[in-house]
Amino acid sequence: MDLKHAVRRIAALSAAFGAATVAVAAPATADDQVVTVVSEADRAAALAHWTPERMRQWVGDEDLPPAEKIGRAWEGPVPPGVGRLFFTAEPGVDGSCTATVVPSVSKDVAFTAGHCVNGGLDRFDRPIKIVNVVFVPGYDRGAAPHGVFPARSFAWSSTYAGPMSGSDDDAVIALDPVGGRHVADVAGTQDISFEELPSTVDTTMFGYPVSRAAGGEALFSCVRPATREANSVTTTWNTDCDLAGGSSGGPWLRNFDPASGKGTIFSVTSRGTMTEDGVTTDLSGAAFTEPVRKLYERAGEL
Repeated sequence: MDLKHAVRRIAALSAAFGAATVAVAAPATADDQVVTVVSEADRAAALAHWTPERMRQWVGDEDLPPAEKIGRAWEGPVPPGVGRLFFTAEPGVDGSCTATVVPSVSKDVAFTAGHCVNGGLDRFDRPIKIVNVVFVPGYDRGAAPHGVFPARSFAWSSTYAGPMSGSDDDAVIALDPVGGRHVADVAGTQDISFEELPSTVDTTMFGYPVSRAAGGEALFSCVRPATREANSVTTTWNTDCDLAGGSSGGPWLRNFDPASGKGTIFSVTSRGTMTEDGVTTDLSGAAFTEPVRKLYERAGEL
């Protein structure tokens, strides 16, 4: 494997499962969340960077993880609000995650994993900056049916300790309107709930895995029971879904209706266990907490 392929593969895998390859933000004025504000110039640069060709750069890469065996390509329209999140981790490594539009007063908010916008530090303890952040709702094999929405800001709870932590691994992203239209109006939303749930939940999960089967181009899904596990440090939801890197931030939905494509988010993909060959053996998502609920409730102000 040459250096270019190695770097690209590492970026694709770590973007899904909480390794340190994304962003660091400046502290917010509030004590309970950390916010990054993206300048207008940087938003324009993000739109220029993510051409259709660049979005499809991983297609056919032989060094990507093997195809999923449990996860399947989603047949039919992409469910409302679900889409692909693109970014560049300086010094120039592109990557992607999954995100979902959720209800908000601004109609501009998408929900994803915290490590998709907080990458911690590199091996020299230097912050890794993320740029070129855009969200493409309904993304499907290079098509952007609702447009490409640049991020104007993003935030995570101050209780989230970064990519090495599985607690509160959640983030909100405020998106610019495109053509005067808000993302929620053009792409729809998925409901989100913070209520306490039973220890096992029938779950439909979505993500854009950057695997040999999908290359990030197609939405994949798993329909599996999710079980809640708690220890002295964190509480997580766990499944044996095998979606590869790029699925991080993808919604875990209960009461999903295939006819309408709608359900209720109770977690998002956070971490995964992988073999040396890059095969995912299981996924987990952080259980929502009170700090994350507050983060979401304030997201419309970003």
